[in-house]
Amino acid sequence: MKTIKVGIAGLGRLGKVHANNIAFKIPNAQLTAACSIMPAELEYAKTELGVTDVYTDFREMLEKADIDAVAIVTTSSEHCWQIEAALDAGKHVFTDKPLGVDLEQCKIAEAAVERHPDQVFFLGFMRRYDASYAYAKKKIQEGAIGTPYMVKATGIDPEALVEGSIKFAATSGGIFIDMAIHDIDLMRWFLEDEPTEVYAIGSTFKHPEFKAVGDDETAVATYKFKNGGIGVIHVGRTAPHGYHVETEIIGTNGSIRISPEPQKNLAKLYNTNGVVTECVEAFPQRFAEAYLAEMQEFIDCVCEGRKPGVTVYDGTKSTAIGFGTTEAWKSGKLVTL
Repeated sequence: MKTIKVGIAGLGRLGKVHANNIAFKIPNAQLTAACSIMPAELEYAKTELGVTDVYTDFREMLEKADIDAVAIVTTSSEHCWQIEAALDAGKHVFTDKPLGVDLEQCKIAEAAVERHPDQVFFLGFMRRYDASYAYAKKKIQEGAIGTPYMVKATGIDPEALVEGSIKFAATSGGIFIDMAIHDIDLMRWFLEDEPTEVYAIGSTFKHPEFKAVGDDETAVATYKFKNGGIGVIHVGRTAPHGYHVETEIIGTNGSIRISPEPQKNLAKLYNTNGVVTECVEAFPQRFAEAYLAEMQEFIDCVCEGRKPGVTVYDGTKSTAIGFGTTEAWKSGKLVTL
C-alpha cells in the first residue's frame, strides 16, 4: 500500500484534530513535517505527534520537507497563497474552509488548481462526510422525499465558549462569514442549485461586545434559489446547552431532519433533573468522524489519482454567497447574488 507523506501547516484546535488523524488513524498516511508560527504548537508536534521536522516558514517546509502533500489549517486569510505555493511546489493540497476571505483570493486559488490538473485539491467541507449528512444526501438522490425545495439550517456555538467568539469578532468578517459557510455549502449540495437573492437580519441581546465591533450574536438569512427553492439559515453564539447544529431538508413527499437534538451519545441520564440528554460541547466532538473521513478521502484520492467531489469552485461560490449575505445583513436590504 502506498504511503502519502504529509506536512501540516497550523496546529490550533482543528489543526491538532487533523494532525492526530494523519499521524495515528490513517494507515496510508504519514505525518512527516509541521509548520507553525507558534512555538508551543511546534513543541506539540515534537512531543505529542513525534514529528521532528518542524518549520516556522511555510515556503521553507515546501522546499525542504520530505512530503507529498500539505494539510493547510492556518488562519483563513492565509489559505489561498499557501494553496498556490503548495500546488506550484508539486504538492497535493488539503485545506480547511473557507477557501479564502475575499473573492480575489479565491480566484488565485482557482487559477492555481487549474494550472495543476494532475494534483489533488481538497476543500474541507467536512459535513458532506458526516455519516448523517451523507445518508440524507443518498436518500434524497433515491427520491425518498420527492423533490427537495427547502433547507433549514441552524448552527449555534455554545455560550460556554462565547468569550473566544467575542475576542475574534472584530476580525471574523461578521457572523455569516464566520459561521454560515458550512450551511451555505449544504444548501447548495442538497438543493443542487444556486441562490439568487438573500435577505438577512441580526440581533444582540446578551453580549453588547459583539455590537460594539459591528457584529451580532444571532442572525438569520433567507435565500431564494434559481428553481424557486428556499433556504433559511440561523446562526448564533449563545446556545446554553452546548454546540447546536441542526439541518432539515423538506421535499415534495417528505422531509429529513439531521440532529434535531445535538446529543453527545445515545445515553440518557435519569436523575433529579428528569430525563436528561447530554449535548456535544463543541465542533471537534460533533464532527470527529467526519474530519477523519474527509482526510481519509483526501489521502485515498492522492493514492488513486482521482478528484474529490468538493471542488475549488464550491469554495468560491460559498464565499461569494457569504459576502452577499453579509451585505444584506449590514444594509437591511434584499441583495441579488
